[in-house]
Amino acid sequence: MNACVFAGPTLPPHDEARKRAATWLPPAQHGDVYRAVTLLQPRALGIVDGYFESVPSVWHKEILWAIREGVHVFGAASMGALRAAELSAFGMRGIGVIFEAYRDGVLEGAPEQPFEDDDEVAVVHGPADSGYLAGSEAMVNIRCTLASAERAGVIGAHTRARLAGLAKDLFFPERSYERLLQDARAAGLPAAELASLQAWLPAGRANQKRDDALAMLEAMRAFLQSDPGRAEARFHFEHTTLWERACAAMLAQPRLVERPGLPRATQFSELQLLELTDWYFSRVLGQDIPDDLEGWARGRGYHDVAQFQQAILDHYVDRHA
Repeated sequence: MNACVFAGPTLPPHDEARKRAATWLPPAQHGDVYRAVTLLQPRALGIVDGYFESVPSVWHKEILWAIREGVHVFGAASMGALRAAELSAFGMRGIGVIFEAYRDGVLEGAPEQPFEDDDEVAVVHGPADSGYLAGSEAMVNIRCTLASAERAGVIGAHTRARLAGLAKDLFFPERSYERLLQDARAAGLPAAELASLQAWLPAGRANQKRDDALAMLEAMRAFLQSDPGRAEARFHFEHTTLWERACAAMLAQPRLVERPGLPRATQFSELQLLELTDWYFSRVLGQDIPDDLEGWARGRGYHDVAQFQQAILDHYVDRHA
């Protein structure tokens, strides 16, 4: 399908779901949606994961701009669910249990607390070369796991609520089932229920974020198979001076993320290589990318565009080392 999907720890590179036809991109951050639409021109774009702490998050306005450009934008599971809940009135398509919980303010199976905090989906994870290895458990996954344990008779309603409260009190990078059980024992929760939960967890724990991400991929596939027209914006998009400056900044420098185990020439996604090419022509040569890039490259002694992009990559890495 002619679609781009931003994903990281929820659907890591080794996940079987990555075999589905799409252009797979790293977790979204500010500017990535704008660059993806500008350079790859997808019919649909899906947001699963996104950065939020160390760098600016994906901007609401770039998502609205993508819709205005005719791209169908989907969101689920993590940052995608948050943005879809915030922008569903403007045409972003939210998918899954987590999106619905953010939209409605309550998560099924956990009615005692409003579902509204960003930290419900937040996890700490490693860089791309680790496969975005998650180092903590998402609060929403813990809530769904505890609700499932209650339905299975493993724990009671009171214990479930107390466990959820203990997990919520933890800073999101510290959340894990091991830490939760440790804190629960210290807090004096029923030992028999905790022992049953610990034995049940390996096979019983839920991964609602992954389930929702898979549901989004299936929704995108079915939607694009129906051969829809361009997305139609139900809002007025204001082209402000700030927006124009932001557009220039978003295309000014490529964001390169290495993919481990591959030669340097193939370590970067199609989007990133296009960004790199745009950076070289605009920032180094001071000109637009030639319409006949293949001919331009051959005319300067390169065998093809790939060899030319390898040379650009070497130049970029050496310059920014």
